[in-house]
Amino acid sequence: MKKVLNVKLSAVALALMLGGVAPVSAGDNAAFLNDSKTDFNLRYRLETVDQDGVDEDATASTLKARVTWQSGAFNNVKFNAELDHVMTLGADDYNDASGTSTKTGYPVVADPTGTDLNQLNLTYQKDGLTLVAGRQRIVLGNQRFVGGVAWRQNEQTYDGYRVQYKADKGVTLDYSQIFNINRIFGPIGARADLHGSFQLFNLSYKFSKETKLVAYAYRLDFDTAAALSSRTLGFDLSHNFGKVTLSASYATQTDYRDNPNDFSAAYHAISAKTKLGKVNVVAGLERLGSDNGVGFTTPLATLHKFQGFADKFLGTPGTGIKDTYI
Repeated sequence: MKKVLNVKLSAVALALMLGGVAPVSAGDNAAFLNDSKTDFNLRYRLETVDQDGVDEDATASTLKARVTWQSGAFNNVKFNAELDHVMTLGADDYNDASGTSTKTGYPVVADPTGTDLNQLNLTYQKDGLTLVAGRQRIVLGNQRFVGGVAWRQNEQTYDGYRVQYKADKGVTLDYSQIFNINRIFGPIGARADLHGSFQLFNLSYKFSKETKLVAYAYRLDFDTAAALSSRTLGFDLSHNFGKVTLSASYATQTDYRDNPNDFSAAYHAISAKTKLGKVNVVAGLERLGSDNGVGFTTPLATLHKFQGFADKFLGTPGTGIKDTYI
């Protein structure tokens, strides 16, 4: 299904981006290949888990090989492809959480092996406008609501369309329409994808060099995970006072579409950041509220960044979470 979706997205994008443009010159053709870039990356990872209540200890020794190819510009259009291959290199005593693991008696280390098409897209850029169609990486803000979970070996990417426009006077618009989420639990298995209709909207405005406001609206309609369907409205405000940057966030979330729950929960966060020599120091308070036994959720986030890399709060408890951190 994903292959069919990519073909459709690329065909539509090509028609939209190239339709009505000026005739192509030989120089444009040459630049498409001559200005292309190829990157090859290897990343080794070793993770061990000693978990109470599980007899065995997990050890995951994995290597990710990534090949990325990006073309030069062709009438302001670039083609991007990225392929990942994850393999075990030594110890593989772990439950990879893909749903196909035979080692379910071990703790979870969510690094399944296999080959995955991480990105395949067309990008159009001109005069502050960027259009992307296909499988792509989407990271919004600090990744509290939408991220790539790139800390894991199999990155989270998105199938759909994205429009970004940088206007004058510090205004930036960012809208995405997503049809499928390629999760970290892939590339195969029942947990590899989440299908649905997901709309992501960000509007940012820089009042000055020191002050920035971001307003956002996220509508998540899951086909096979209806209990996660939600509508979220919120904002982030940050101001730099010289040596200290203060940030505050607020959002409200309600059930959406086929979600069987009826709830309205709030999100609050405040933090202060400074630099001591070459060390960044951050302290903050974050609260994900709850209502009717349902907690405020951020299923597309880079979650371990906020509630710890032990991954024990990937889903918000029905009573919510209050987190004070430094």
